[in-house]
Amino acid sequence: MAFLLPLSVIIPLGAAFLIPLAQLIRSKKGCPAGEVIALAATAALVVISLCGLATRRTVTTWIGGYEAKSELLGLTGTTLPHTSEGEADPARPRGVVIEQAVPGSAAAEAGLQEGDIITGWKLPSDKRFGPVWSMNELRRQNAALEPGSIMILQVERNGSTLEEAIKAGKSVAGIAMVGDGLTRLLLVIIGVVSFTAVLFSLSYMRTYTKLSLYYSPLMLMIAGMNGIVVSGDLFNIYVFLEVAAVSSYALVGFGVESEELEASFKYLVLSAVASAFILLGIGIVYSLRGTLNLAQIAEFTQFAKPNDAMWLALAFFVAGFGLKAAMVPFHAWLPDAHPSAPAPVSAMLSGLLIKASGVYVLARLVFNVMGVSTAVAYVLMTMGMLSMLVGVLLAVGQWDLKRLLAYHSISQMGYVVLALGVGVEVLAKQPASALGVPPVAALAIFAGLFHLLNHAMFKSLLFLCSGSVVHQTGTRNLKELGGLSQRMPLTCFFTRVASLSIAGVPPFNGFFSKLLIVIAVVWAGHWFLGGLTVLVSFLTLLSFIKVQRYVIQGELPAKFSRIKESPAPMLVAMGILAVMCIALGILLPLYGSGLLKPAADSLTQLAGYATSVFGG
Repeated sequence: MAFLLPLSVIIPLGAAFLIPLAQLIRSKKGCPAGEVIALAATAALVVISLCGLATRRTVTTWIGGYEAKSELLGLTGTTLPHTSEGEADPARPRGVVIEQAVPGSAAAEAGLQEGDIITGWKLPSDKRFGPVWSMNELRRQNAALEPGSIMILQVERNGSTLEEAIKAGKSVAGIAMVGDGLTRLLLVIIGVVSFTAVLFSLSYMRTYTKLSLYYSPLMLMIAGMNGIVVSGDLFNIYVFLEVAAVSSYALVGFGVESEELEASFKYLVLSAVASAFILLGIGIVYSLRGTLNLAQIAEFTQFAKPNDAMWLALAFFVAGFGLKAAMVPFHAWLPDAHPSAPAPVSAMLSGLLIKASGVYVLARLVFNVMGVSTAVAYVLMTMGMLSMLVGVLLAVGQWDLKRLLAYHSISQMGYVVLALGVGVEVLAKQPASALGVPPVAALAIFAGLFHLLNHAMFKSLLFLCSGSVVHQTGTRNLKELGGLSQRMPLTCFFTRVASLSIAGVPPFNGFFSKLLIVIAVVWAGHWFLGGLTVLVSFLTLLSFIKVQRYVIQGELPAKFSRIKESPAPMLVAMGILAVMCIALGILLPLYGSGLLKPAADSLTQLAGYATSVFGG
């Protein structure tokens, strides 16, 4: 799988640059070169993601041949305040106060202790010590040495001056791409939904002009999402986050009407705010840890003491990625952006982007990097509860079909965040041990990821169905529709399947994941949240009864008496997702252990992530 991780980014990225070139040199017959390349690229991504399921272990690909076993010197420290060098108080040593020497690191092996003050450094061949003014300076000196080289530190301990020889540690200079169970799950989701969106676009996007400008940013968005889920460091996560975001701005406003442009601008502004929060968090983490590699940060976190600055960084991450995931109260951009975009783009935004750029990264940071805590758990559970309730209440009163679906994206992702929050709470109170993971935590995480998978399928299908309706009728106002089952039977059948899935009606996939979430929440002792989850599911059912009544049933308006069923590519795309909505629920025992369980297992142990990455 090592070579598959870069391919998952290279293929859509290459397609994004190849499509404009192909459009310029296409034949006089008008061969749809962009469509062929996009379809082939997404089909290749499906194959790559399925091939990745063949391995169960975590695979790490180091771009550039760099590799690391431990982070730098294994030190965390605080710089002593000081004046200029000429005015420094000679009675008070300047330098870095050691907060912690990570067990098993070069610093611990050298005998460095908490409270020691590092005031100078030199090489064995040097005669005098150079001053140490900050922790970052010490890290830079270490990075300049060959791993295993000796560096001598001047240390003040209990009024005495000591010299400690320490080995220079390895540091990551390359790009790490990590493929574990969670990565494989997201790659499968992105591959399947992207393929159906492109297939749907073959006919749907013919109503738009400048198609050559559509497929290229669509491929860039896919490349960005795949890059997010395979990146093993915060810097590259941020880079790919922006790649996906910038391309999605263009796709939301692709219709270039006033509504689309306004929604795109609003999305851009709020997404830029989210990116600013994330960048602030990254800066704080780097200043404290001297690295952005997720596994190296996780190594520190296993032994690190509570730090107010790290709490602040985590707060920025929750705000930034919560906004990217459109969690209440950070949801204001989504109800405008999703309805305004073309239907296949709406399917991508709701089915993929808010997961890859929001929920996935947040889960990765909390479970694998920053560490679980009850405070974080309560924040996630509150965000999940509010998103579930507020989203469904706003959806019930909507008469715009796509806006109704957009609000349900907020509500349904609330289920996922709530389940993950319960998992965080249980693990914070009962950490995983040699005896295993607490069963309720394992169930909550499994259920949350199961619903994330299910939501990608039924919500993408719903947006494609809405696109099919709009494509044939020219309206998305429920009051202007009705009786479409007479003229569009397949589209209406697929709409029923997706509606029953999102409402949690058995035997469709949404029922099973919602049932597991309710069981996990109640098992964890949150009876009120369990009851609220059931209530939201009932309100969701009421909302989609309205969709059935005003879209599928009733009297067919005279102006729609001659409409026809949607073209074949659109029907095939919807059919694939409809089959997934049925199969994912019924066949859970067959694929759960190979797809969902490894993903859940990758989130249950903090120590396991760093070990699996550096041991991969």
